[in-house]
Amino acid sequence: MSDFPIDVVRSQRRKRTLQASLREGRIKVMVPADLDPAKEEQMVAELVERVTRKLTSDRVDLPHRARLLARRYQLPEPSEVVWSDRQMTRWGSCSPGERRIRISRRLATMPGWVLDSVLVHELAHLEVADHGPAFQRLVGRYALTERAKGYLMAITMTWPDPSVPADRP
Repeated sequence: MSDFPIDVVRSQRRKRTLQASLREGRIKVMVPADLDPAKEEQMVAELVERVTRKLTSDRVDLPHRARLLARRYQLPEPSEVVWSDRQMTRWGSCSPGERRIRISRRLATMPGWVLDSVLVHELAHLEVADHGPAFQRLVGRYALTERAKGYLMAITMTWPDPSVPADRP
């Protein structure tokens, strides 16, 4: 679940929402005192996963990593590369006109070669907008592209669907 110890604190004042923060190397999760135990367990796990992902992404210098990959694979350098918390159905996106790349924060907890594959994919879009043969040649410069695609396909099959409420299957 998390590399950090987790403290769950039940609060009579808290009515509906959960809140998590990192304090002294521990994740402290505040929950409503009357929350159903099964729902609490699920919601705490989801919140801890989000906090852990955020903490992990803060350790990755995304712009530096993208610049290194751009140079290594002879691709254009972006003007900006940022983590995105809003991308739940895509792993990355690119605005070629602005030379801006957004990477889903979900990738922060995945192996580096998977993140690199997505970065190379988005960097290639700075040169070729579509997914045609020229684009595929650029992306193919990264040796682990196909392996990373398979990894992400497998993750997508098991990743929770954000459009389905947590209390429904």
